[in-house]
Amino acid sequence: MPGLLHRLRRDVATRVLLIHGDAAPVSGSGLRYLSTSEVPGEAEWAFLGRDAAGAPLLTAVLPDGAEAPSAIGEWGSLRATGGDLPAADADAFVEALSLGRWLRDAAFCPACGARTELRTAGWSRLCPSCGREHFPRTDPAIIVAVTSGSDPDRILLGSNALWGANRFSCFAGFVEAGESLETAVTREVGEEAGVRVTDIEYRASQAWPYPRSLMLGFRAVAVVDGEARPDGEEIAAVRWFTRDEIRSALDRGDTWDRSSEDGLLLPGRASIAHRLIVDWCAGVA
Repeated sequence: MPGLLHRLRRDVATRVLLIHGDAAPVSGSGLRYLSTSEVPGEAEWAFLGRDAAGAPLLTAVLPDGAEAPSAIGEWGSLRATGGDLPAADADAFVEALSLGRWLRDAAFCPACGARTELRTAGWSRLCPSCGREHFPRTDPAIIVAVTSGSDPDRILLGSNALWGANRFSCFAGFVEAGESLETAVTREVGEEAGVRVTDIEYRASQAWPYPRSLMLGFRAVAVVDGEARPDGEEIAAVRWFTRDEIRSALDRGDTWDRSSEDGLLLPGRASIAHRLIVDWCAGVA
């Protein structure tokens, strides 16, 4: 609706989720929503919807390099806080961060290079030069928990070369052009861990704005349980873990964003990787 953002920015009932990088203001166990008057003037704006009480909800995205306003208070990233937020806050955070990256990155038409004009309350851009209309992108990626074909109490996890030796997670990667999701699962696990898989089963999905992914979660079974091997570039180590080892780490609460211990660290609670591992550990079919 033309003029919607302008009208809602003048509405005293409007709540604003301010985005700075991958962080938003937090307060207690939830997000802190601002009034429109608290938002710096250089932000990009978009309409997110309405809250449970019917109040308008906008996001305002600060440009790259901008300083976080000191008067706002504490900030938290989605990775660190997402698992502890109420569901409505977590959904708003993911939506605002996903849309916000596009608002910052897509100011110019990829076809002709002209500066685009924001339309549809922040959800599209129109090129005044060539007339093309552009929309936010979503890139599909798979993530898979690989279990043992001979011992259902073992799971194969990998450690990325950038993470540190004690951090392990499920295998993941982007879906390439022309691939099915199942082909992407097979290829990624083969490339990263040297393991062939079968019985590929879809589990769940998660929007993950790093930078604009839709993570499609799977479980698969290793065809042969031999020595898995890392690719030596992206993946530094792969290892079979027992259910007891995983349960012990989960019971300690040892995730990347919560623990400084030297033991096994699993993905943070905000991620679908954490959910895939927890479901397997709990025996969820």
